[in-house]
Amino acid sequence: MLKIYLSGEIHTDWRDRIIAGAKGLDVEFSGPVTDHAASDDCGVAILGAESDKYWHDHKGAMVNAIRTRKGIAEADIVVVRFGDKYKQWNAAFDAGYAAALGKSLIVLQPPEHDHALKEVDAAALAVAREPEQVVDILKYVLDGTLPG
Repeated sequence: MLKIYLSGEIHTDWRDRIIAGAKGLDVEFSGPVTDHAASDDCGVAILGAESDKYWHDHKGAMVNAIRTRKGIAEADIVVVRFGDKYKQWNAAFDAGYAAALGKSLIVLQPPEHDHALKEVDAAALAVAREPEQVVDILKYVLDGTLPG
């Protein structure tokens, strides 16, 4: 079974499209908490309130990092999505972490991000434009079949 960690933007349905397309494949998906409010507030909800927004965010980032590090470390493949709406600095960090661990990395991004992400793309084994291309990669990796 391939373990796949889905990292990156949380504002579109890209994860759902990959998971639906991979139905029937011998894969297991994991990823970050995609409820934005829960992700932002997990640190203070668990460890106590902070009056300074910096420390509020810092606590959340640290608690989320426990989940992220575990998910990436256990993954065979890490898919990192860079979307249009926001700059996903955390996604770039996840891609770098995955590359440093020697994980197979697939980047999913629109063409307009190519220049900004050239170093991230250079560490990836594939740069896809659509979630369905990621599914096609998974099918090829698992059973050697091409799309179509």
